[in-house]
Amino acid sequence: MSAQDSTFLKTEHEEKSLRQQKLVRMFLMFMTAMLVLPVLGILSVIVARGAPGMSLEFLTEPPRANMTAGGISFALIGTVWLTAVALLLALPLGVSAAIYLSEYARDNWLTRLINIAIVNLAGVPSIVHALFGVGAFVHFLHFGKSILAASCTLAVMTLPVVIVATRESLQAVPQPFREACWSLGATRWQTIWRVVLPNSGSGILTGVILCVSRAVGETAPIMFTGAVLYAPFSPEGVFDQSMALSTHLYNVSTQIPNVPPGLPFSVALTLIGVVLAMNATAITFRMRLRGRKKW
Repeated sequence: MSAQDSTFLKTEHEEKSLRQQKLVRMFLMFMTAMLVLPVLGILSVIVARGAPGMSLEFLTEPPRANMTAGGISFALIGTVWLTAVALLLALPLGVSAAIYLSEYARDNWLTRLINIAIVNLAGVPSIVHALFGVGAFVHFLHFGKSILAASCTLAVMTLPVVIVATRESLQAVPQPFREACWSLGATRWQTIWRVVLPNSGSGILTGVILCVSRAVGETAPIMFTGAVLYAPFSPEGVFDQSMALSTHLYNVSTQIPNVPPGLPFSVALTLIGVVLAMNATAITFRMRLRGRKKW
């Protein structure tokens, strides 16, 4: 072998580095599989046992025979009500708070305290939010047990997610964008409204996706503040009580006797489908907004 050919041979150090990289890659793949496989297994069981009970009648008919037969139409409509009102409450508050913290607030002890409070609020158990919702919205504000009280509780729960996602997205917009607007005479608010927010829309929608995913699946907060075991009609306003898919799943799984074995799985499959449908809508808008970015 010539000296020129031996120049391109791997040294012992390079071979050792490649072996280490291969081991790390295999370890990370194993950890990823350990996370994904249980999820796929759970989804497979839910689909296999819940799909036979899925039909148009199941989605459009109300429960019958003490909720051991019929469909889930009232629970499905109630879930849409609760999630939509929670989003309408959480998004304006969360985005406004994120704009203030990112674009207006100075870095001092007060803003640092607010940031710590936001992080701590995200870690509060849902049952604590439920008790807060009962005291603040049901009794103090006299909303009663209603969709409005339950949605306000969900909005408080999801506010930290919206604030953090929006703030990170706002801070990702390059500072020269702002400076260019200011040099042309634009005010701070005009810069935020015309430049910063349009370029951070994808990150805000990420917060919406996380908000929807958490709001749809919560049980304790709405059980204490607005969801009922059974409603003889679908809600007509925010001061009505309603059924919800998450609480209905809990009830047919643990509280109601003589339930067909496949019914809880069908309800769970519908709940997953609602979450995926809402998330898919937000993801579609996010991808379109990302496609418009020029940086």
